Amino acid sequence: MIDFREEKSNKRLIELHLREAEELAEILSQKYGLPYIDLSKQSISTDALRLIPEKEAREAQIAAFKLTGRTIHIAFMSPNNDKVQSILEDIKNKNYILIPYLCSEASLQRCWERYNDISASSRTKAGIIEISDEEINAQIEKFKDLKDITSTLEAESKDAESGVGGISTILETILAGALTTKASDIHVEPEELVTRLRYRLDGVLQDITDLNPRIYQKILSRIKLVSGLRLNIRQSAQDGRFAIKVSGTEIEIRTSILPSAYGESIVMRVLNPKSIAATFETLGVDDHLFKIFETEINKPNGLILLTGPTGSGKTTTLYSFLRKVNSSELKIITIEDPIEYHLEGINQTQVNVKKGYTFLSGLRSALRQDPDIIMVGEIRDAETAKIAINSALTGHLVFSSLHTNNAAGAIPRLIDLGINPKIMSSALTLSIAQRLVRKLCETCKKEDVPNEAERKLITEIVPTIRVKKPNLEIPSGEKIYRPVGCKECHMTGFKGRQGVFEAIAMDAAIAATALTNPSEREIKIAAIPQGILDMRQDGVLKILQGTTSMDELARVVDLNQEVI
Repeated sequence: MIDFREEKSNKRLIELHLREAEELAEILSQKYGLPYIDLSKQSISTDALRLIPEKEAREAQIAAFKLTGRTIHIAFMSPNNDKVQSILEDIKNKNYILIPYLCSEASLQRCWERYNDISASSRTKAGIIEISDEEINAQIEKFKDLKDITSTLEAESKDAESGVGGISTILETILAGALTTKASDIHVEPEELVTRLRYRLDGVLQDITDLNPRIYQKILSRIKLVSGLRLNIRQSAQDGRFAIKVSGTEIEIRTSILPSAYGESIVMRVLNPKSIAATFETLGVDDHLFKIFETEINKPNGLILLTGPTGSGKTTTLYSFLRKVNSSELKIITIEDPIEYHLEGINQTQVNVKKGYTFLSGLRSALRQDPDIIMVGEIRDAETAKIAINSALTGHLVFSSLHTNNAAGAIPRLIDLGINPKIMSSALTLSIAQRLVRKLCETCKKEDVPNEAERKLITEIVPTIRVKKPNLEIPSGEKIYRPVGCKECHMTGFKGRQGVFEAIAMDAAIAATALTNPSEREIKIAAIPQGILDMRQDGVLKILQGTTSMDELARVVDLNQEVI
């Protein structure tokens, strides 16, 4: 016979012990200055749980229960546990942002039970999609060109529709294809009848395949899941991230979801550390300008500005400058939006407007950190411009970017922002403008003669190059090269990109011109004696040298501007 009174009494006793345990955890949380959490009232993310193996979690009495992008929420019983500190350090070293909590053992037990829900075959691991060395190498061998990626995706899509294949396989193929082709972005765009998949290769979008809308919905959910985004939000933009481990290298994928007419448009930015690894020496700068760059970035103070539109390679150039000057004797701080790549030995901070950390507040804070060199991602307002100028005047070397079309435009722009021309001429040392052009594939490019319009442009530009560089050997202009397309370049005719540059150094003539509130044209005229080619001249020289094509240069540089 069951004694219901005894059962009820035991139940109350258990509830009392649980309540006491939670109260003790809350008291200890106040002692250690950590927020208390009751995990029985929280949803547990298996993606977060996977970040710490079950055996280690139980031994250290710790559990990861929520993962949003690179932010991980972790609860433990005591911060004094050495194993807890070791796990936290390990997670920090993987570039996660930690939010710690104190909880009871009962809370942890509830979390640990969820390890049973983790399928051994699941390949998503705490926001990281594991692709084995063998698999990615097999994919690289398999994908000889874009057609191979297209045919593989079409076959996998049919398998998924019939229930044979999985969505994870399709997503991995999309990512592997992007890595194989060195795509910078992956676009998944829903239209009325199909969903278009495109890669951005060397700055230009290329069609890959059309996906069935039913497959698209599953891919969307999968991408949201691994990116730490909310599945039920469909009418608002969302941003997230995840990472892929390939051959020991962690490649970050930044995800952007935007509502559109026929669904949600997905763009995944592929941040491969190898693609930003351009050195100072491989930027594509001519010898004369290279020496100017080298001199200016090695000065103890001054302001160096990079100008150009989004996607023109400013970040790559700024990072190459930082790598060149980086040393254990210098304190370097960056304020970026966002941090695109992590640089060893450099203190990088990221703008967070919601929390009030802007370029302005970041720059003010950085100056209190006793820096030698500061990199400000972008000068957007008058106050940031003034502090950047003052920093350059008070013994700091400052790198930054400014939205103008050319190097000459930086000076009128700073004057518009309220900078005194006299002070500016003492602080600003170099203004640089750049664009990125695709390099012709060396395997398949073909020699050709210029057409009438091309010959006219070459005839117009070459004499102006000779004025600035009288001793430079310039090809005759009787032949140029055009793209063809082969397996080496994925049938695009181009392989890789290179910068097209111009710059204006602050000398006596530019300083005097700046006092007159000058136009861009007046600054360009004053800069002619410096012997630095403008972007159009630099681009035409690269065409004559066989590096790029006329059409490619016209894509990024206005070839019809006035000759100065």
